[in-house]
Amino acid sequence: MRRAIFPGSFDPLTNGHLDIVTRSLPLFDEIIIAVLNNPDKNPMFSVEERCSMIEEIIPSLGGNGCHIVVDRFSGLTAHFAKERKATAIVRGIRAVSDYEYELRMALMNRKLEPTIETVFLMADEEFSYVSSTLMKQVFELGGRVEGLIPPSVEEQMRNKLATR
Repeated sequence: MRRAIFPGSFDPLTNGHLDIVTRSLPLFDEIIIAVLNNPDKNPMFSVEERCSMIEEIIPSLGGNGCHIVVDRFSGLTAHFAKERKATAIVRGIRAVSDYEYELRMALMNRKLEPTIETVFLMADEEFSYVSSTLMKQVFELGGRVEGLIPPSVEEQMRNKLATR
């Protein structure tokens, strides 16, 4: 079984994330979307809310014979990947600055768990500037984010802002 994890905070989930998941489907039998619990990042959504939003969207991705699972984790990505018997960690690259950061992470993950490979996928140019942080900032300042995040996620963001 070719199992990969796609780790991230997904706060919020963007269409860039979905693009990476969709393009990785033909490469693996199973992809675990691994939602990082990192309270230091001051998340807009709880881990449970993020997992729920992702689980709601998964059926629209199709799967192409690949099984998609949502899970949560804290701690080291390499250790989580090993616990889940993954053979790869999927990471999206948007720009050269991402590559430099992701290269260091991939090398450290390889040092921690030498049997797990990191697979880099280039972001579609349409999403090369999209990040969760940027989407939150633009949204909170009243900017438009349609086409950059799933409509159901935008609705959850709207509800979250209304309750603040």
